[in-house]
Amino acid sequence: MGQTCGHSFLCRSEQHQQHKCRCDNRRACRGSAEDTPGVAPPRALNGDFTLPAPLQDALLLLAGVLERDALPDAVHCAIRTVLPHVEEMLVYILDPAGTCFRCHDPLHSLPTDGPIGDVLEKPVLTECDGLPAHTILHPALTPLAVPLPPDKIVEILPVVDSNNAVLLVVLMRCSPLNTIEKASLVTVAKSISVCCKRVHNMVLTASSQASVAKGQNLVSHDDGETFSYMDRKILQLCAELSDLDAASLQLKVIQYLQRETDSSCCCLLLFSEETQLLSCQVVGDKILEEDISFPLGSGLMEKLVEEKTSAFLVDTDNDVQQMLSSQLDFPVHSMLCVPVLSRATGQVVALACAFNKLHGQSFSQEDEKMIQHCFCYTSTVLTSTLAFQKEQKLKLECQALLQVAKNLFTHLDDVTVLLYEIIQEARNLSNAESCSIFLLERGRQELVAKVFDGGVVDDESYEVRIPANQGIAGHVATTGQVLNIKDAYSHPLFYRGVDDSTGFHTRNILCFPIKDENEEVIGVAELCNKINGPWFSKFDEDLATAFSIYCGISIAHSLLYKKVFEAQHRSKLSNEMMMYHMKVSYDEITKVLSEGVVTPTAIHSDFAELHYTPRSLPDERTLPAVLSMFADMGFISKYKLDTNTLTWWCLMVKKGYRDPPYHNWMHAYSVSHFCYLLDKNLDLSKYLDDIEIFALFTSCLCHDLDHRGTNNSFQVDSQSVLAALYSSEGSVMERHHFAQAMAIINTEGCNIFENFSRKEYQRMLDLMRDIILATDLAHHLRILKDLRTMADMGYNKHNPEHHNLLLCLLMTSSDLSDQTKGWKTTRKIAELIYKEFFSQGDLEKAMGNRPSEMMDREKAYIPELQISFMEHIAMPVYRLLKDLLPGASELYERVSANRDHWAHVSHKFTIRGLPSDNSLDFLDEDAGPGQIAPTESDTEAINSNGLERERSPEEG
Repeated sequence: MGQTCGHSFLCRSEQHQQHKCRCDNRRACRGSAEDTPGVAPPRALNGDFTLPAPLQDALLLLAGVLERDALPDAVHCAIRTVLPHVEEMLVYILDPAGTCFRCHDPLHSLPTDGPIGDVLEKPVLTECDGLPAHTILHPALTPLAVPLPPDKIVEILPVVDSNNAVLLVVLMRCSPLNTIEKASLVTVAKSISVCCKRVHNMVLTASSQASVAKGQNLVSHDDGETFSYMDRKILQLCAELSDLDAASLQLKVIQYLQRETDSSCCCLLLFSEETQLLSCQVVGDKILEEDISFPLGSGLMEKLVEEKTSAFLVDTDNDVQQMLSSQLDFPVHSMLCVPVLSRATGQVVALACAFNKLHGQSFSQEDEKMIQHCFCYTSTVLTSTLAFQKEQKLKLECQALLQVAKNLFTHLDDVTVLLYEIIQEARNLSNAESCSIFLLERGRQELVAKVFDGGVVDDESYEVRIPANQGIAGHVATTGQVLNIKDAYSHPLFYRGVDDSTGFHTRNILCFPIKDENEEVIGVAELCNKINGPWFSKFDEDLATAFSIYCGISIAHSLLYKKVFEAQHRSKLSNEMMMYHMKVSYDEITKVLSEGVVTPTAIHSDFAELHYTPRSLPDERTLPAVLSMFADMGFISKYKLDTNTLTWWCLMVKKGYRDPPYHNWMHAYSVSHFCYLLDKNLDLSKYLDDIEIFALFTSCLCHDLDHRGTNNSFQVDSQSVLAALYSSEGSVMERHHFAQAMAIINTEGCNIFENFSRKEYQRMLDLMRDIILATDLAHHLRILKDLRTMADMGYNKHNPEHHNLLLCLLMTSSDLSDQTKGWKTTRKIAELIYKEFFSQGDLEKAMGNRPSEMMDREKAYIPELQISFMEHIAMPVYRLLKDLLPGASELYERVSANRDHWAHVSHKFTIRGLPSDNSLDFLDEDAGPGQIAPTESDTEAINSNGLERERSPEEG
């Protein structure tokens, strides 16, 4: 019977008198948040000291409901505050007989079949698509019947008491709830439960007092005169017990006991079955500033609770007597301790203790009977008031949690400030001496803390890092379960060395996980040393669990906000750098549009023919040609493309290409022209949607943006910045090309999709991403089996997967389209490609690596490499295209013919031998007899690119 800190009951109350508040009765003002232990007062934040007015009004309305008739309106108001989009709502309250749930507006009973019956059996928040027809027993339920309007559901909210018994059911029709709305609804449900119990307790209190008033004539004792006098005093006491504050009520009872037993001091030790703690709020004539709690233990107190018998001082040993004298701060000469039983359950709810009977006498059995007689009438009022006080505390805690949520969600922009705020709120809510927050770094499997009670650590060397599977915090992070340690030093996971080095004494610990919306642990909070109790209670555990939900959501959103914020800055910086290096002047736009958007025939009479070689066009004419293709394919008119915006975008795309030998703007233009040829000659609209063709053409122009003349494996081997960004996802260069394309789209004045709907815009970007990633030959080889299956079965326009596969095939065939041109063009393209390859090989050698054969200028035998490429990559691509699209046979024949010419070149130089200087000049020689006659555009392509004038057959 004491407290762990060593202060006595009277000492506590005397200290309180020295520091009492302005209110005469300190206990009377304990209902305010700032005086109630464990409840954080509302804190000023940006000048806002209160909850939002509608929510505050609703919760205050719930808090003020004392009558059953007012309950439905209060429930309606509270729920509509947190869920304003609720369209229909019905509230059903359990009738006094406990037989059914009734709604009073309009009057009808709750059906107990279907999903409602399931909720009554297992009371949890449940959503469904509507109530079955056979459960619609009243017209008021009709709006909740199936079928519901689109995007509408029925929510069934059961409100339960501490024993999980359903007190009230709410039916709502609304839109699907998100995580935060569900959490808010659960909070309101707890407040409704408090309200229901308060109304019930008020009914019990009124009936109890009425019973006491009538009980005078019902009590029969042996000594009628004596107990008639005692009854009159009890009735007088009961008439005064109208307090809703348990401490004030106890004070009146204790003062009565002191008078009637002639004792110098009395107190009530309230017993909690849930926590196995004894607590004291009043000693003698004084209300304690803070409750004193201590464990039941295994001595005298435990015996009294278990056996429900009284004890006198003579029943105790010397150790107990010395402990009592120490705790009460005065010598104990006599004592009487009587169990107080609940009339409803028969269980001990308190121990009534009287100390030091006046005039040196000892307590007698008459004193024991007097105390028992007193609580025979007052125990019901006492237990009801204590239950009411408990629910009031729960209500205040719920209000505090709402305020905490507000405080946390206003600091999402800075995770460090947010963590510090969480620490402060956790300490205030739980009355803990200290709090630590650890965030989980999954990559390193470590728990990291750099925000402490004392402030924020800026220097990383002072961060606290512990393995994620060690210690108390590691155990909680691994299991995801709350850990409540009553004695830290006796727990095997506790490391005492920190206490020894800092001088801090850890008595008890409450450690709980912080989880995100997906129930993944993202951190751990550790509270140390309960201030107003021997350890953290089950109530603290439940409060911590509720608090952790807000913590998890706020931390996860804060980290996401940080990533988005940093991404925006990187994007802005990237755009600024791009705009600086890729400036487009209005003069350039005017120059390109000087002739307007010309027709394809104005560019070349064979511009739309499959044999036309786009590389024959001079560089300065390529942009007008691109605009001409946009117009001829119908994109400008169909998608309302602004000509100036489109021209600006085209100029930005062109400037986005570097100048390696092959992967440059001319390659991008050639690839897009081949896409144009496929559309004009093979009528792609029979196979694809318009937006898919638009995405394909746009992707062809962007598919190699900012190519550095090196492949994906080189980026990874050289540990480049691009590899650091994209290597984990694969297709390093292709992802960079798409990122550059998006950067141009996001540049002011360059968004050619600005007139798209949101759905079209998202669809376009998704298509561009998939198409550009398909230019990775590794991707093509992965889907080759599916392409062959599609070709064998036949193309199905109604199959979305066939659309995706065909788009990938068309992109690959466009990317390799130089192989479909004349031999002279194909041969010169090979020279450009191997110049690029050999440059990469030289870089790899400089890095100390061994390049592949095709990259090594000293080992590469180009004719055989080209034959292998044609046979294993190019020819299968165009064979598939021929099988799927009638009219593509000409393309396959040209590729096959070029393969034959490489075979002839290989045979020729096998006999002659290659030049000894590792140059590519031998590619300039003729293939010999049987070569394909060059087309006019072949010759123009070679001359316009400054490679070589086409030789006449006679020169061969």
